[in-house]
Amino acid sequence: MGSGETKPKEEYVHSVFQSIAGKYDVMNDILSFRRHKAWRKFTMKKMNMSKGDTGLDLCCGTCDWTLAMAEASETGHMHGLDFSSNMLEVGQTKINAVQRQKQITLTQGNAMSLPFEDNSFDYVTIGFGLRNVPDLRQVLSEMQRVVKPGGMVVCLELSKPTWQPFKGIYYFYFEKVLPNLAKVFAKSFEQYKWLPDSLAIFPGRKELADIFAETGLQQVQAYPLTGGIAALHIGTKENQHV
Repeated sequence: MGSGETKPKEEYVHSVFQSIAGKYDVMNDILSFRRHKAWRKFTMKKMNMSKGDTGLDLCCGTCDWTLAMAEASETGHMHGLDFSSNMLEVGQTKINAVQRQKQITLTQGNAMSLPFEDNSFDYVTIGFGLRNVPDLRQVLSEMQRVVKPGGMVVCLELSKPTWQPFKGIYYFYFEKVLPNLAKVFAKSFEQYKWLPDSLAIFPGRKELADIFAETGLQQVQAYPLTGGIAALHIGTKENQHV
């Protein structure tokens, strides 16, 4: 994919998220069959954060995961990064509501080129964002760069169900039902049509685990969620023994 092709995609995805920010949480419920909260709970369990751990949440959107990490870490500082200012505004409102504005810093920025030093965070996460970036390998290597040695790179993302008949039903839902639901809920019919497309070209669970390993991450774990409609991938940055 040449850089000429990535630019329009980035601009398009940006415009989509700017326009749906207020409806994003409702749409997430629909997209995940209302399972995304359970998936995040499962993910947090696997991450097993300790008090004081720091984190960076990429494509943080309206900050649900950022907040969950802040809560788990209790005292550790969290950064949330997203390229959509409208999404961040919704997120900041949630953060202020639970008075965690001192613990969480939100930054408007690009996941392809992170404005952070190497080895900065105990955890770097991306939730439902990796399939929207222009180059997922670039984003994963940036995540690996800014996580501390021994720290975790964590990705929660929609995936491709592998077992029938669920697979057939899911694709029907995605291609026929969802864009019409979006019409009703978000008046964004056109914009939600790119969701099945973005998923069609996104690697399946095993492929993504391989890409994690190619990036240099160790002990890669991949878990299918809800019949494979989502997947959790975790990789650990190697401790450099001097």
